[in-house]
Amino acid sequence: MPTNPSPLIVIGWLEKVAFPSWGIKRIVAKIDTGAKTSSIHAENIVEREDGQIEFDVVTSQSERKKDDKLVHIVTPYIRKTSVRSSSGRAQNRYVVKTVMTLGGVEKEIEITLSSRKKMLRRVLIGRTTLSGSFIVDVSQKHIA
Repeated sequence: MPTNPSPLIVIGWLEKVAFPSWGIKRIVAKIDTGAKTSSIHAENIVEREDGQIEFDVVTSQSERKKDDKLVHIVTPYIRKTSVRSSSGRAQNRYVVKTVMTLGGVEKEIEITLSSRKKMLRRVLIGRTTLSGSFIVDVSQKHIA
């Protein structure tokens, strides 16, 4: 009979996550089991000649304001990919790797850079990131 070597962490449909290698200590993320990939709102995306990408992450949840905190990131990108949104439109996005912390679990993840300025949450965590570490209780939020 198979055993589960470590119990899965129960999380809600909204959780606070951190991206420590990017200096982001806390940002609210929507947990979305309907999405395969995770994404983060990025602005000012520039592909550099040295194989890296630079971009800004807006850490506030409100509409973009002049005094919002921007975190500037420079990192290698893994690849470009086509992602189909919930509206059915395909978008080309950069994929980067980073470490995410959620509910005491620190995990290296792949995350796409996208425009989420019309969305209420700047980060979306999808199934690939959740797999093997988390169970989602959709009736709860901020429980991790």
